[in-house]
Amino acid sequence: MVREFWRLLALCHTVMVQEKDNQLSYQAASPDEEALVTAARNFGYVFVARTQDSITVTELGEERVYQVLAMMDFNSVRKRMSVLVRNPEGSIYLYTKGADTVIFDRLYKKGLTEGTTEEALTSFAQQTLRTLCLAYKKVDEDTYQEWCQRHQEASILLQNRAQALHQVYEEMEQNLQVGVAQELLGATAIEDRLQDDILETIQCLKQGNIKVWVLTGDKQETAVNISFACQLLSEDMLILEEKEIVRILEASWESNNNLPSGQGSPKNRFLPQVKTAMVINGEFLDQLLPPLSKDSQVLVGNVNVDGQEPGERRTDVRQARRTSLMWQTLGVQLRRPGLVPKNKHSNTRESPKARRERAFVELASRCQAVICCRVTPRQKALMVALVKKYQNVVTLAIGDGANDVNMIKTADIGVGLAGQEGMQVVQNSDYMLAQFRFLRRLLLVHGHWSYVRVCKFLRYFVYKTLASMMVQIWFAFYSGFSAQPLYEGWFLVLFNLLYTSLPVLYIGLFEQDVSAERSLELPRLYIAGQKDELFNYWVFLQAIAHGTATSLVNFFMTLCISQDTAGPLSDYQSFAVVVALSGLLSITMEVILIIRYWTVLAVLAIFLSICFYTVTTWASQSFWLFTISPKTFPFLCEPPTPPPPAAGNRVAALEMGGACVFREFAQKHSGGEDADRNVLSHPSTLLVVLLNVSLNSLPRLALPVIYQALKKPHSKEEEKAEEITAEPLPYLCRQSRARRSSYAFSHREGYADLITQGTSLRRSPGVNSNTPASHTIPSRSRPRTRRRCHSWGGGGTHTAGRRPPRTRSPPPR
Repeated sequence: MVREFWRLLALCHTVMVQEKDNQLSYQAASPDEEALVTAARNFGYVFVARTQDSITVTELGEERVYQVLAMMDFNSVRKRMSVLVRNPEGSIYLYTKGADTVIFDRLYKKGLTEGTTEEALTSFAQQTLRTLCLAYKKVDEDTYQEWCQRHQEASILLQNRAQALHQVYEEMEQNLQVGVAQELLGATAIEDRLQDDILETIQCLKQGNIKVWVLTGDKQETAVNISFACQLLSEDMLILEEKEIVRILEASWESNNNLPSGQGSPKNRFLPQVKTAMVINGEFLDQLLPPLSKDSQVLVGNVNVDGQEPGERRTDVRQARRTSLMWQTLGVQLRRPGLVPKNKHSNTRESPKARRERAFVELASRCQAVICCRVTPRQKALMVALVKKYQNVVTLAIGDGANDVNMIKTADIGVGLAGQEGMQVVQNSDYMLAQFRFLRRLLLVHGHWSYVRVCKFLRYFVYKTLASMMVQIWFAFYSGFSAQPLYEGWFLVLFNLLYTSLPVLYIGLFEQDVSAERSLELPRLYIAGQKDELFNYWVFLQAIAHGTATSLVNFFMTLCISQDTAGPLSDYQSFAVVVALSGLLSITMEVILIIRYWTVLAVLAIFLSICFYTVTTWASQSFWLFTISPKTFPFLCEPPTPPPPAAGNRVAALEMGGACVFREFAQKHSGGEDADRNVLSHPSTLLVVLLNVSLNSLPRLALPVIYQALKKPHSKEEEKAEEITAEPLPYLCRQSRARRSSYAFSHREGYADLITQGTSLRRSPGVNSNTPASHTIPSRSRPRTRRRCHSWGGGGTHTAGRRPPRTRSPPPR
């Protein structure tokens, strides 16, 4: 038994081996694979070499060559891997490793040690270890030849090849036995330690009002214990499992209040008033939520929800038809007249399936934590799609393995963890992180800063545009709507290009309301973005009102003072310069008041904006430049004398009046005095500019003070009442008695095809293979890792992997 146990670990894998300096180096598709092969090597069963159709193993010093007849690759549906080999004595054996539920269901006869093995698996799961079960059987020659013929026929099909191969594999892997005693070979456990600062990261995310859901393939006990270790679950939580979920949903349906509104929502009427968490498995999801609806498929898009190519997706008809009795009963009740509510997003009535999905998502969103165990890549993508469909939230998915690609591509934001399990997830993600703990800084620091920058940018952009350009509308009432602009073309062109561009860029790129350390200390600052506190309809209307008020003050205050025909503002151009200067300084003062993060770049941006305006205004208003090139600068040149206007023609009279103003102003400046000098050399004009800027800045200074004065302070009693309090429960509510599996083998399909087709291997001389390779998709190999491996077999527990594991390990999923 013990020999077969280690022999299976040395043969049933897709590891590649290289020899460097008389030392074997393993290149595995996953760190779990390498850990198991290394454990076998440490006990004397050394994997030495591999060719297209053979595996060489040194067993306790004796070299043995096994002919590979077939490799049945791993995938998320099969949850197991098998290899069919012929030993040097000519006997044929099938070695299989996979999830405990998958292996137990395929045993020919339950042995005496199955109960002991299940106890060991439960113990491993409580220690948050990832487990596998091992089994084998002997195959006679006639059975193999018949199966080989069917396998060859299935492998050359042009349609439904994957389904045909799956059925052929299923035939061979049935009636597993373990020798004469017909007992299990044993089980393995792999230690997958948590990364640093996992607990602190999850706690910060929860304080930032971010719901954390765990979608994993681990055994339920493994996932629950990891969640307790991360404090995602706590002792004062009521854990809802399948029976409790069914009871709550049935009560919700029977009361005809399944939609998330009013007092009929599951939270208000059917959930206990304590902290709750939901723990479910993939089998329950298949019963509860059948395959994707059309709307969910639209949300998923072109994502491969089955983990396979689009033309080769497996469809389990029996699983698709499995619908629990509770939903059949509820479906009959819901088809009665008057019990079918309308979807608030459309004019059509929701189907029973859509209402079932909505009720489930609503119930899950009311829980403080959701743990989905033993879910497939398709189910991960389905859960994300349903949350996006029925909840007005932004979803973020984070993972480190190939099984997480579908989920990451379906979510609004995908984060990939680069590490030992390949780069496929990183290539399909929006952000790449080295460790899970960096997610805290990505969301709470950079995410919060980005929200603040975008909100301030939008609010300031709306304000500055209205404050400067609304003046053109007020001037139109005094120019007879003659399309005569108040500002000259230079100002209109350079306003967004030079005068106000640098402060806007600084706000959008560098603005910070609080420091990074403060953001990490106060995760609740992240809630401001979830509630749209910094930019909403009310803030948008405030920006519009503030910009409009600024334009009114700048125009009419200057207009009132310009009524004196003997003053410095008696001409058109001087009036325009004062209005433009008041608007620019008001906009600059607004920037100074909203910037919280002052650096040299901020000061430089404001200083350069004023310098650009000063230089360009001096150039555009300089009289001697106009005299040099009158055609280029015709604003101050004497225009041709217009003909007398016709009687009653007010527009022509205005145009003639404007020409007279131009002529008088040009004659006035014949001595060389410029318009900007005329304006800035008089204290009265400077006082007007100062008065305008002061009035325009008053709302920005006064409104926050008024808001704080009118705001009702929260008492300590109210703050305590807002918090959810519950007494610790003496036990966890778990009533499910189904067998659970901690299987979460970090491996993906495709490597068996790469090996058996010989695309990167040489053929061993003298060894022939009559079995074609299975049709799978090759993928790149992953970097080397080392993990601690525990095993249960032969009546005892063994520990392999003497060298300590590396510090890197994936986070909880």
